[in-house]
Amino acid sequence: MGANAAENTNLRLKAVLDVLTEGVWSGEKLNAGVVLGEAIARVPLNDHERELLSGGIPRGHKALTTASAKLVKAGWLIKGRSGWTITEDGQRATVAFADPATFTAALDAGTPVPADTPLPAAPAGHSAPKAAPHGAEKAVKAVEKVAEKVADTAAKLVEEAVAPVAKAVRKRKAAEQAAPAEVTPTEAAVEQPAEVAVAGDFNVLLGAPANWAPQYDESQMQLDEADQLWKLAADLPAGAYSFKIAINRSWDENYGRFGAFDGANHEVHHRGGPLVIRYDHRTRDIVAE
Repeated sequence: MGANAAENTNLRLKAVLDVLTEGVWSGEKLNAGVVLGEAIARVPLNDHERELLSGGIPRGHKALTTASAKLVKAGWLIKGRSGWTITEDGQRATVAFADPATFTAALDAGTPVPADTPLPAAPAGHSAPKAAPHGAEKAVKAVEKVAEKVADTAAKLVEEAVAPVAKAVRKRKAAEQAAPAEVTPTEAAVEQPAEVAVAGDFNVLLGAPANWAPQYDESQMQLDEADQLWKLAADLPAGAYSFKIAINRSWDENYGRFGAFDGANHEVHHRGGPLVIRYDHRTRDIVAE
């Protein structure tokens, strides 16, 4: 453990690369939550870092999540909705800058990994990592793979979310044709905000740089004009999640449990897999299923 919180965060950043490198050896795809959790397990939080910030997230966890952007900037890490991917330079960085002090200095100074640095050798029982394309070509391939998986998952979730609405519309039209009812004025469209975000402790799993941050694109919901509900579909690992609804990329207007302004966090205990969150601006409340 380091002498202070800043040193601890840097040790955990190195642990993030170590965990992802081990994932390459085992062929296991790791999501952000698993990677961050393992890094913190290897470099435990001290008393100060365990203090909970607004929203119930530990101070040290938030610091690590924010600092992980340094690994992306260095070209050592690629963040995607389906997980985090370490680059070849990231793997080599664990060899070139094996000492924690050297690693921190290189990361802060933007020191490139020496070109002749070998990939880390897999221990007994693991296959050596396969060679991957270099530079921009490798990054593009990784992003394309992530995007393809996200598109497939999103299409399935959107189809599942829209199907009940389409069925209800067809049923209503059939009833109207069979027995025309008295004509009543159409309910006026709801006055909707420009943007609505789900801001909580799983935003990094959606690809955002940090949790509890309503300003990022990855946290934004989409308005369904058919039922006037804002929706966000995600594929999340099993666990307990907390979040709030934030309006127009800011905490100035936010809604918690039971639609209360600046109220208690929404909580959902998820069994793992697809999750759809629906927000109704008329009631300021949500449904998650």
